[in-house]
Amino acid sequence: MTVALLPVAPAQSETTRIQRVVSPGGIEAWLVHDTTLPLVAMEVAFIGGASQDPADKPGVANLAASLLDEGAGELDAQAFQDRMAEKAIELRFDASRDQVSGSLRTLSDNAGEAFELMRLAVTEPRFDDEAVERIRQGQLAALRRRLNDPSTLASLGWSARAFPNHPYGRPVMGTLESVPTISRADLKGFVAHDLARDNLKIAVVGDITAEALAPALDAMFGALPAKAELTPVPDVTPQGLGTVVVKELDVPQTSMVFGGIGLKRNDPDFIPAFVLNHMLGGSAFSSRLFREVREKRGLAYSVYSHLAPLDHAALILGGTATKNERAGETIDIIKGEWLKLLEEGPTEEELADAKSYLIGSFALRFDSSTKVAAQLLQIQIDNLGIDYIDVRNQLVGAVTLDDIKRVAARFRNDPAWLFSVVGRPDGVSAGDGG
Repeated sequence: MTVALLPVAPAQSETTRIQRVVSPGGIEAWLVHDTTLPLVAMEVAFIGGASQDPADKPGVANLAASLLDEGAGELDAQAFQDRMAEKAIELRFDASRDQVSGSLRTLSDNAGEAFELMRLAVTEPRFDDEAVERIRQGQLAALRRRLNDPSTLASLGWSARAFPNHPYGRPVMGTLESVPTISRADLKGFVAHDLARDNLKIAVVGDITAEALAPALDAMFGALPAKAELTPVPDVTPQGLGTVVVKELDVPQTSMVFGGIGLKRNDPDFIPAFVLNHMLGGSAFSSRLFREVREKRGLAYSVYSHLAPLDHAALILGGTATKNERAGETIDIIKGEWLKLLEEGPTEEELADAKSYLIGSFALRFDSSTKVAAQLLQIQIDNLGIDYIDVRNQLVGAVTLDDIKRVAARFRNDPAWLFSVVGRPDGVSAGDGG
């Protein structure tokens, strides 16, 4: 067993440490040992996710993940759920574009039982007919509801236009046509190929020692295949930049998702770009988009933007909703503020305020064991290093106006955005420059 000790966060006690725990079988986890409460929180991720779905069957990863806690080993769905309820164990799984994630919460006294349920879920899922059909019907009902959800439709429309003929262009939940065709063999095949030890990341926080966790890692995950059999996913640049996709829907407001080319998480300029975006639309009440769209003109209740670095695409994305008759005006303002920020840059005061907020609010990401575990997991996924929590605020604080200008110049190379608009928007036509 190998253990490396580093501070968990500047806002936390100096006695709190991140420990790199490596099991006898070579499975690694990051641990924060915290005895404040008799609880253990675990976050896991298997890299791959919905990007591994067959092109003609989107939704396989999502359905498979939703079924991992619906019966495993000798326990059918009811018995599995009863066991969790009896021991106050929370265990759930979900899928995103790039990973299948799992979350476990348990009292430390019940950690052994909780770890056994995790083992069963990831190594011996049953996919019984009753459970498959019950969860399938629930997902089909959710898909039908989405047909009348403007914001969801705008997001799906953006991805479909930005990523044609690429896994990112297909809906993670699948479609009303694809989900009924997913078979038990599809589900078992996905688990066999996607859940393995080499694409597994683990973070644990709570009342468990490194010495106790190390053998538990092998017990939970040691029976998984050594290597995942993932289909290679090509890196991709969003298409349709400078255009507008319009979907007509009889609703009083127009919802829109917008975005374009961003920076990958490992790009040396990511932190300056992160600060730049905060000034554009990352702050709920002080960003340029907030001031121009909501505060000055009352066009929307909220408007936001964020960097979205996926495994195979680097994006900047945003969204808002406005009255149908103000849709065209809103799009023009959003585009104008983006280009203005890139051309003129922020003021010294804007930059100082942004850095102050981003540094001061960082501790809020660590105010519960669940949040700490989620942060440790994401840092592993992003390959930022076990000391990232210590250096992150220093990186933000070191950003200068020259850094912002350099990043803005990079964005100016491809400044156009794709807009996906749902509603009955006035002053907007499909294909308009975006």
